[in-house]
Amino acid sequence: MMFPAIKTQDGVIKGKISFYCRMLKVTRQGFYKYPANKDRPWKYQDLADAMRTIASEDKCNDTYGRIRMYQALLLKQPEDIHIPGDRTVYRIMEKIGLSRRPKRRLNGLTKADREARKSDDLLKRDFTSAEPLKKCVRDITEIKAKGRKLYVSAIFDCFDAAVLGLAMDTNMKASLCEQTLEKAVCSYPALIR
Repeated sequence: MMFPAIKTQDGVIKGKISFYCRMLKVTRQGFYKYPANKDRPWKYQDLADAMRTIASEDKCNDTYGRIRMYQALLLKQPEDIHIPGDRTVYRIMEKIGLSRRPKRRLNGLTKADREARKSDDLLKRDFTSAEPLKKCVRDITEIKAKGRKLYVSAIFDCFDAAVLGLAMDTNMKASLCEQTLEKAVCSYPALIR
């Protein structure tokens, strides 16, 4: 719409309007609607200003996502401003440049090794058992501690999800798994059969 509006000086030059509308496959109604609406202020300008105010109140507010910004708007309740849904708040944030996309960092414990032999899936995603101590699973969890990481290894019974053995260490080496097994066997000697 902008091109025919510029070429016809917003509809002042009448002879070319039909030519441009025909070439650009634009209706005349659409053409005349564009110059009438182009100088109209943006309907969300007041809401965008309120968002900028919220973002500038504190240095940590610039990380607000759409949900937090929506909740902050509901909490502040700016005067004479209609607060639309959170999806509209997201679109407005995108338009005024307030939305931030966090960098995703994958900090998983397991590292894929393409050369390693794949283990058989013996459980077939079935973590239930009809008898105690027939089916057990092990898990290692990483916990962030003061300046370091703590690794917790546990063996669970699939019968009732009881913890059979538990060990903690500051590294994730084979010794952690050995400690877990030793504690499980010490607590439940029936595991060795």
